[in-house]
Amino acid sequence: MKILLTTLNAKYIHTNLAIRLLYELNHQHEGLAWKEFTIKEDKQDIAKECAQYDVVAFSCYIWNITQTLAVTELIKQLSPQTKILLGGPEVSYEYDDVISRNDIDYIIVGEGETPFNEFITSFPNVDLVQSLVYKKDNQIVANKTAPMFDLKNFETSMPYRFDKPEDLLNKVLYIETSRGCPYKCEFCLASLDNKVRYLPNASTKATLLHMMEHGKVIKFLDRTFNIKKDFTLDIFDFILENYKPHNVFQFEITADILHPDIIKYIHEKVPKNLFRFEIGIQTVNQKANLAVSRKQSFEKTKGIILDLQDKIEMHLDLIVGLALDEWDDIKYSIEEVFKLFAPEMQLGFLKFLKGTPVRDKSNEHGFVYDPLPPYQIIESKYLSKEQLAQIVKLEHALEIYWNGKKAINTLKYVTTHYSIFDFLLNLGAYFGTQKDYHKYSLNDVFDILTAYANINHPDDLILKQMIAIDYYLHFKVKPKNLFLEEFSQTEKTNIINELKLNHHKFRFVILPIDFDFKHFSENLSIVNEKQPLIIQYNGITKAEVIH
Repeated sequence: MKILLTTLNAKYIHTNLAIRLLYELNHQHEGLAWKEFTIKEDKQDIAKECAQYDVVAFSCYIWNITQTLAVTELIKQLSPQTKILLGGPEVSYEYDDVISRNDIDYIIVGEGETPFNEFITSFPNVDLVQSLVYKKDNQIVANKTAPMFDLKNFETSMPYRFDKPEDLLNKVLYIETSRGCPYKCEFCLASLDNKVRYLPNASTKATLLHMMEHGKVIKFLDRTFNIKKDFTLDIFDFILENYKPHNVFQFEITADILHPDIIKYIHEKVPKNLFRFEIGIQTVNQKANLAVSRKQSFEKTKGIILDLQDKIEMHLDLIVGLALDEWDDIKYSIEEVFKLFAPEMQLGFLKFLKGTPVRDKSNEHGFVYDPLPPYQIIESKYLSKEQLAQIVKLEHALEIYWNGKKAINTLKYVTTHYSIFDFLLNLGAYFGTQKDYHKYSLNDVFDILTAYANINHPDDLILKQMIAIDYYLHFKVKPKNLFLEEFSQTEKTNIINELKLNHHKFRFVILPIDFDFKHFSENLSIVNEKQPLIIQYNGITKAEVIH
């Protein structure tokens, strides 16, 4: 029997750990194969390849379920005898509509290790396969739930050993060192498994060694990596002893419980920007936190972020749409979190994932959400459709200008002189009148920002100069002059000669500005002082201010 373990990743650079683990545990089973596709690939081509198998098992998530079901329908048209098995978080809850489809034969709910092994060893006799859902005599049958998989079975695991090593360098590689989460945030599926279980230390380190040797970006899937101080420090030690110069490691942490010993360790031993921390702040509003069974001290979290920001690259998450979070609360959260100037600030919208407790409270809070994946909020007692649509536009501006690293200095200046919430809100709306949010050029980005500043802040010369500086700093080679005129060629030559700049090796943009840029960069305050700003280009790395 030919069986294919597969999934549709969001992007080519992503990897799916689940199918690798299942393949590793069962790779001796004759006829078992694995392969990854992406959601952007031609569905007909995917279906043709899958139709060559007797069973095709898909790993399903909110980001790929729609495309996966489109593929399964095509597989059945090409090969009606091929059996379709689904697994993963998106089909483990409220699965009746999915299993009722003619193109879906089986679903494994919850952890897949035990059920998948039982399925492939006993197929087509599936009556005793644990955690399996299927149709029998036009009725939906749900077999008894399998006990939690004993993670000791991963004692010798190294799931990436079946990849070609050369394929791993340009992929994002995922590793789990534990399963479960001690917290009960009602919007998160991890809240349903409050027992934290750790994988064997030896296999974790063997996998890490392989990933460090052949990969670059390594992301830990643990919901809160810093629960156990000694474990955290042990893994940090192992990484520092073995990492390669090109490696980057990302961890999801809960900042307000980060142990002082871990903070001290980072300051003393961890090289700058080797680690990235993903921190789910979600909201600064304590009432909204408590409404979803979430406990968090923003002041402690803020303190940790500020303490470590020079060593760790931060990725901060906020969620729009939580119960009791109204317009002014969201504005306050966005402004307070933005002031931390993390390299990436993710603004997400509440999603009503299947199985999460927040789904059960829809009536209580007047939640209306899209019935189709990703089940995103449409409106509630606290936010109207129109308000949510406005914040979506703000999120576009945030992605383009801050997370996209297009206007870092400009937005830092805005934060110290205006409301960053109002600025991004109105900029996002204005951008949408000029260009598609997903189709624009680099010049469009700065043209729109300059036009917006001229309309809304016509007298703020420093704002316009900041936009020009961000534009000129964005390139490796000197771009065409835009937004702010340079000194005349004679004046430029005099400045270059006076400062003895190497005009044979480098190119320069020299701008007349009305403030001390170096002082602003270091202190985020404006000192009015007319002076030339010199930006140097070497053609290899991004431009830098040298004077």
